[in-house]
Amino acid sequence: MTMLDRMRRHKNWLKWSLILVCLAFVVFYIPDFLRGTGADAASGEMVARVEGQDISAGEFRRMYQAQVQAYRSAYGGQMNDQLLKQLGIEQQILQQMVDERASLAEADRLNIRVSDEEVRQRIFSIPAFQENGQFIGEQRYAQLLRAQRPAMTPADFEENVRRTLTVEKLRASLTDWISVPDKEIEQEYRRRNDKVKLALVSVAAETFRAQVTASDADITAHFNAHKADFKMPEKRKIRYLLIDVDALRAKTVVPAVDIERAYNNSIEQYSTPEQIRASHILLKTEGKDDAAVRAKAEELLKQVKSGADFAELAKKNSEDEASAKNGGDLDYFGRGRMIPEFEQVAFALQPGQVSDLVKTSYGYHIIKLVDKKPGTAKTLAEVRQQISDQLASERAQAQAADLAQNLAKDISKPADLDKVAKARGMTVQESGFFARDEPTAALGTSPEAASRVFQMKQGEVEGPVQTSRGVAFMTLIGKQDPYVPQLTEVKDRVRDEVIKQKARELSRQKAMELAVKLKNAPDFEKTAKAAGVEAKTTELITRESPLPDLGVAPAVEDAAFKLPVGSTSDPIATDNGTVVIKVIEKQEVTPSDLANAKDKFRDELLADRRNRFFSAYMVKAKQKMKIEVNRETLQRVVS
Repeated sequence: MTMLDRMRRHKNWLKWSLILVCLAFVVFYIPDFLRGTGADAASGEMVARVEGQDISAGEFRRMYQAQVQAYRSAYGGQMNDQLLKQLGIEQQILQQMVDERASLAEADRLNIRVSDEEVRQRIFSIPAFQENGQFIGEQRYAQLLRAQRPAMTPADFEENVRRTLTVEKLRASLTDWISVPDKEIEQEYRRRNDKVKLALVSVAAETFRAQVTASDADITAHFNAHKADFKMPEKRKIRYLLIDVDALRAKTVVPAVDIERAYNNSIEQYSTPEQIRASHILLKTEGKDDAAVRAKAEELLKQVKSGADFAELAKKNSEDEASAKNGGDLDYFGRGRMIPEFEQVAFALQPGQVSDLVKTSYGYHIIKLVDKKPGTAKTLAEVRQQISDQLASERAQAQAADLAQNLAKDISKPADLDKVAKARGMTVQESGFFARDEPTAALGTSPEAASRVFQMKQGEVEGPVQTSRGVAFMTLIGKQDPYVPQLTEVKDRVRDEVIKQKARELSRQKAMELAVKLKNAPDFEKTAKAAGVEAKTTELITRESPLPDLGVAPAVEDAAFKLPVGSTSDPIATDNGTVVIKVIEKQEVTPSDLANAKDKFRDELLADRRNRFFSAYMVKAKQKMKIEVNRETLQRVVS
């Protein structure tokens, strides 16, 4: 019996206050609820271990599948397996799970506990488990959990809620002391919301490169003055045994029956569901007299039915701020994106039709259907090669992981690399010297593998190590300490830097000439054009906004917000050249703006500071914890 079997006994003390939404929304936006026990998983292998607490392959698979399903529900066929891997979803999920376990371990160390009643209170507050202000009952509660993909049991769900509350309590105990003074709130709000409109001319250094040269004397002088800038980093050399995934993939033949099965099992991945485009007028009922709101909605509906312009009525009357300014337009959306009552009516309409009043938890809606796009699906023939490549890649990765696990039993010292390679018909290879951030033939671009190389000692063997080329076993055979090189080793780098500096100087000189003309010019744009450069004008922009031809330029931004309206700057050096700006307009935060936004902004700023403090605290806490990750098991689970 779970704690929720006793819920009926506690209904009198529940506080029902949240809006009913579908469970899918809860699952998607509160991923902590998805942390299951992995009871339905086929494997109990360890993916990671934090302070002795395992994250099993089954548990990780459950979380991974749930998150992938959430992505696919949101993005449809655009979110395929290849894109998921490119985004590194599995690494993100693993990091989330490791961080959660670390937080739970720290909470346990500090003796932070969550009671059964606290768990019940949190579950009762979830809108998905409410109907007409009442708990939906144990049976429907369990049904909703079973309907999730992957399915969940009440015990799983309740344990996940307990974990979430435990982490919240830990966070609160560590950060509740943090506050933000009013002065800082005002300063930061103004920094983020003051705006400026600029005209600017940018003199790019690149345009002067062809006009400059670097003599040997220039190169020697620059090198002697800046030797530290050209210091060579530590480099290392390894011998390695590589399980090449590309080679395995090339030998992998995927049977047609497997391709067809994969297609049928993931048909939604190759389908675009039906979509509609609708507009609506919303009159909210929260805190208002329902009858009065309905009467106003009925009057608007009469106007619409009589031929009034729907978009104009929406702009003037709709209380959905996001869509009202666009005439009520909600753009295209598929099923599952809107609240059920709204969606049911909207999808039943035909283009051009207007609904009767639709009542939802938000209020009264008038819906107009603008367009319908039927669902489409790619045929097996269209995606056969894509699926074949994907399956071949997955199987090659799995083969590499299995082989690596088998080889690991026989490799403990450098000499074992040759012994295993000979027995398996493989080859041990040797890299050249490489720096930590340099791609190599051995490792490809693999920061994690490179990091392990630079932590090794001679005589040790690292592996299996996941690299961009496959799985490797490595031993260190050479080290090259950091050193200041001779000029001959870095002459090309020095020459390029000398040319860049000379080009920047010509850019600065040109900008100085322009600044003299522009400072007193009645027309900034015309004067710039007459001088052979183009002036560009921004909209009203906040700090950290990208500027034309420059991107984000802190030096320009700093000058822009200090200069008075109408003034022109001196030349401002940037990474790519020199800029001259004129301040056309400023829009500063008013006391009224600040007063209206202060409370909400305080909450945002406070949450940000507490989150940053908690993250920094946990970074240090994790340094004292024993955290292990089994990359091979992780790879097999994902494959």
